[in-house]
Amino acid sequence: MMKKLFLFSLLLCATAVFSQAKLRKADKLFAQLAYVDAAKTYEEYLEGEKEPGTETIMKVADCYYYTGNMASALRWYTKLHEVLGNKIDDKYFNRYLQALRAEENYKKADELLKQRLELKGDKAMTQRFIGQKKHLDSLNALPSNYTVTNIAANTDKADFGTAFYGNQIVYSSSKDTTKVGGKTYVWNDQPFLELFVADRNASDGSFFNEKKFIPKEQTQYHNATLTFTPDLKTVYYSSNTVKKNDRLNNGKNGTNNIEVIKGNIDGDKLTNVEKLPFDSKEYSVGHPALSADGKWLFFVSDMPGGYGDTDIYVAEVFGDGKVGTPQNLGPKINTPGREMFPFINDSILYFSSDGHYGLGGLDVFESRRIKDLEFGEPQNLGKPVNSNLDDFAFITDKEQKFGYFSSSRKGGKGDDDIYYFTKTMPDCKQWVSGKVTNAKYKMAINQADVKVTDKYGDVIASAKTKEDGTYRLEVPCGSKITIEASKPNHTKASREKDTSKTPGEEIKNVDFELSNYDDLVKKEDNMEKVDINPIFFDFDKWDITPQAATELDKVVYIMKNFPSLVIKIESHTDSRGKDDYNLRLSDNRAKSTYNYIIEKGIDPGRIESVKGYGETQLRNKCSNGVKCTDEEHLLNRRSDFIIVKK
Repeated sequence: MMKKLFLFSLLLCATAVFSQAKLRKADKLFAQLAYVDAAKTYEEYLEGEKEPGTETIMKVADCYYYTGNMASALRWYTKLHEVLGNKIDDKYFNRYLQALRAEENYKKADELLKQRLELKGDKAMTQRFIGQKKHLDSLNALPSNYTVTNIAANTDKADFGTAFYGNQIVYSSSKDTTKVGGKTYVWNDQPFLELFVADRNASDGSFFNEKKFIPKEQTQYHNATLTFTPDLKTVYYSSNTVKKNDRLNNGKNGTNNIEVIKGNIDGDKLTNVEKLPFDSKEYSVGHPALSADGKWLFFVSDMPGGYGDTDIYVAEVFGDGKVGTPQNLGPKINTPGREMFPFINDSILYFSSDGHYGLGGLDVFESRRIKDLEFGEPQNLGKPVNSNLDDFAFITDKEQKFGYFSSSRKGGKGDDDIYYFTKTMPDCKQWVSGKVTNAKYKMAINQADVKVTDKYGDVIASAKTKEDGTYRLEVPCGSKITIEASKPNHTKASREKDTSKTPGEEIKNVDFELSNYDDLVKKEDNMEKVDINPIFFDFDKWDITPQAATELDKVVYIMKNFPSLVIKIESHTDSRGKDDYNLRLSDNRAKSTYNYIIEKGIDPGRIESVKGYGETQLRNKCSNGVKCTDEEHLLNRRSDFIIVKK
């Protein structure tokens, strides 16, 4: 009996040792990013492990997530959620949601997200979820403006990441398996990516006359996602970080990252090849995209300090070609998930994300520029551009009539496929019209700027008024819009309107009155002052009376409409009363007007000084002991709001 127990104990010990060896092998493969082989080894280990560790569950789920096997990823993310419950972090919770959506279990994904948001009490994120879901649901309920076609050039390997190159297209592919001893990428067990260039058939978007792009410059590893300067003489492209001998240059943790390479195109070669100043072997920098004028470079990175797995950044490109310091586009664009593959078309930024509300995996979003580098709330493009799997690398022509994107959706030919799309604009349009006039003289204002924004604050239409001050703008049906009129050196005015769902209707008489800056100020004592009537205070008081409030509102009005304006406040009395008393009284009145203006929302930094001068700066002869009329004394009692900076 003891012999049998001893042999049984040895068997258990050997099994445990063998199991731990499997786990160590799987962990090593995972660290090497060999996710296909790691997943197989983890599964072998897990067959005999009833209670695997949390880290192991995370890793096996991630193996499937990184290789696009979302059904298997869902199986293990579900297990992870069962183990951790509400303690699961944002990154893995988001991946769980993506796996659910990839399997088109949208109801459960939405329920879990609602519970998570309620638990966290994040009102901003809750409102974003409500808004983005409402937009996507309404978009998918309508006929799509997009027609999508899988192009014939796709292979059974990965084909993606198109870029316009004049009348040609450059894209990435792992289709070349002819190389003797060619390497494969352990991540997904496919050949490494290379860049190809092809002519483009304008009638159907298909590719022909394909060949490798700058073949002598590409590394033997990944070469992908690129952008060109407007003159097509310079290219920025993504590549594995390599040494001069084309060997991988890994970071401290052993990971090889992506960097952006820049070079001048000279036939099939590049000259003046250089890395970007913020490239690093310790993190990835990739997916470059230049603005239409070539002055701004958008890119993706997982550099420290971001909001999620990968964020979109932008850097200025100076006149000498040097690239400036990266700026993160901020939390309106970037999330705890992945934001990738930016493309900028004039005022619209397109990008892919799995952090914003979508159909599953990476979805394509658009965000309209509000001003400078500030963009509006991202909006999902909906079906058929987006699917339950990864949809990315969206590009479009300037007129937004056609373009390409990439997807791993079902029904494709390979790992990732390139899709050609055409877009027709919505038929339902309406008009809004009116007139802009000068508030003081009631004369028409020519060349005033009129713009229309939607409920997200994105500009959807703009025009300048005609010589008679009139304008007419096309606006979408069934929308809440804001119309704003403005002109340099004038005030602004805006009105909100709701358009109906009936095509062709016109909202008329949306008129505006603007004040010219010169009509709001006056020249006095060789100084420019806000033009107001005298402010009256009760005897021996400095409280703001209704009459004083009316005049002070004029000061607030000009300061709100001209945000660079800086003033100083001066208060004066007449000579009646003691000198010290008048000095204190005027100072209190000056401070009282200052407080009123600040309470109306004006930045205190825009008021240079606040001072009462008593009777020290009389405007006439009425000093102490001089007999004067009430009207003459009134000329000395005044509050001045002097403009010191426009």
